[in-house]
Amino acid sequence: MHSAVLLIEFGSIILGLGLLGRFAARFRLSPIPLYLLAGLAFGEGGLLPLGASEEFVSIGAEIGVILLLLMLGLEYSAGDLVTNLKAHYPSGLVDGALNALPGAAAALLLGWGPVAAVVLAGVTWISSSGVIAKVLGDLGRVGNRETPVILSVLVLEDLAMAVYLPIVTALVAGAGLLAGSLTLAIALGAAGLVLFTAVRYGRLISRFVSSDDPEKLLLVVLGLTILVAGVAQQLQVSAAVGAFLVGIALSGEVAEGAHTLLSPLRDLFAAVFFVFFGLHTDPASIPPVLLPALALALVTAATKIATGYWAARRAGISPKGRWRAGGALVARGEFSIVIAGLAVSAGIEPSLGPLATAYVLILVILGPLTARYTEPLATKLTAHRDSPRPPDTKSRLPEASVDSA
Repeated sequence: MHSAVLLIEFGSIILGLGLLGRFAARFRLSPIPLYLLAGLAFGEGGLLPLGASEEFVSIGAEIGVILLLLMLGLEYSAGDLVTNLKAHYPSGLVDGALNALPGAAAALLLGWGPVAAVVLAGVTWISSSGVIAKVLGDLGRVGNRETPVILSVLVLEDLAMAVYLPIVTALVAGAGLLAGSLTLAIALGAAGLVLFTAVRYGRLISRFVSSDDPEKLLLVVLGLTILVAGVAQQLQVSAAVGAFLVGIALSGEVAEGAHTLLSPLRDLFAAVFFVFFGLHTDPASIPPVLLPALALALVTAATKIATGYWAARRAGISPKGRWRAGGALVARGEFSIVIAGLAVSAGIEPSLGPLATAYVLILVILGPLTARYTEPLATKLTAHRDSPRPPDTKSRLPEASVDSA
């Protein structure tokens, strides 16, 4: 009986996610806010709380996080990461300063303490690569001159995640200074070793994993990723970081083939993850934090626009391209929820989960709008400000009267 209920509930969840995804695609929206709302509806204090399938959804959500980071790693080769780090690290520093500090300050002003401040700093810092990539494609801007600048900022954020996630994992676990330093040293050592190995021996690794049979390639890559993620978690390093490093280590045709095969699985389990996060957020807890979330969203939308503008200006992009770059970076999404989920699971601050949910809902809706309208609005305002004033006809009347006389 329990098995039948589990199948009915989980099947209903998957079917509902599919229908929500189709609805979002029809209006060219990101489905992430709809997935979060679905989780709120069927979670604690929701319309119809789930029971039997919650544990199964929890496992699916963990796989979703692992696949999100794996696919992110597959997007870049180790050489690309090193090149971007050397060329664009000032943009990454400006990005971190402008967007992490508002989150940390908000947590401290709300009286949540230093650990919550570090977590909320990450929530406000990291843009949504998935939402931004989709928006750029929808707007036909993939070939624009400012697009490499946008991608460079996103790559640097992804690199920062490899350092940031172990720190957060150690903090939310209540590890002391020594244990936290050891965790970070292990994570940095693993990241450095993987990057070095990928640069020097990337072809050998890819050749070992490679297979002409899609089924075998899928099983080897997926099994290796989950295995490494489990080992990383056992070493008190985030499983997501382990998956990210596996993605970086694979390159060439193997990375392309794995990306194609794993994309549907990523989309499925990532959707389950967003639902799971919503399941553990009481809808009644969102209204009290709605105003702080809205204020934080507006502030960090402005700081992201400033980040993109500065980075594009540094790259020699025209003013219109600078505004487009800034507007495109506003959306937050999957990784903000991943970071908040670490704190929610550890019980750091009860209000942090609801605030992060409201914050992501606001910016995942606002992000596509800023990407589309920031540049024309800024151009219009700039043109209005710089337009020449009409001549003052009244001041010229005396001259006219003298001439007529």
